[in-house]
Amino acid sequence: MKKTSYCLFETALGTCGIAWREAADSASQPAVTAVQLPEASSQATESRIARKAGSSRPGAPPHNIAELIEKIRRHLHGEVQDFGDVAIDLNGVAPFFREIYAAAREIPAGQTRTYGEIAKALGQPNATQEVGLAMANNPVPIIIPCHRVAAAGGKPGGFSAHGGRASKAKLLALEGAPVNLQLFS
Repeated sequence: MKKTSYCLFETALGTCGIAWREAADSASQPAVTAVQLPEASSQATESRIARKAGSSRPGAPPHNIAELIEKIRRHLHGEVQDFGDVAIDLNGVAPFFREIYAAAREIPAGQTRTYGEIAKALGQPNATQEVGLAMANNPVPIIIPCHRVAAAGGKPGGFSAHGGRASKAKLLALEGAPVNLQLFS
């Protein structure tokens, strides 16, 4: 089994974490297994990313992960980045959730889709709850932009990161999406 490592990094929104699985061989790159948005404290962020990584010690990020960290920093500072080419490891994720995550990755910055729109696009119009469940269990927020997925009728829906809907509103505003703050409070 390939080794999984993690590290913490500072952003405009607070301390984030990232975990990656080492490359299988010298010809491939490490793949991201988890991203942790800021928690109430750096210690809480580290605790969560360490648990997700299955590792008790942080590691130095390899080159491609270090570059990704810089992209995330820029994104959370308001310089919108494209994460569509980031290699992610969704080992152990159910096939339908993988389809949902692929659909979410197609949502451009500054736009949103509803749970129902994603379900319908996947040919499963009655699977809105599954879409919501997939978003709530997203292992790599920002890379899979679950903050861009909303409930029907312009309602924000949930957001499992620390700060809940207020954090979701912040991320959408950073990307230039129209945000009705009254709906997010």
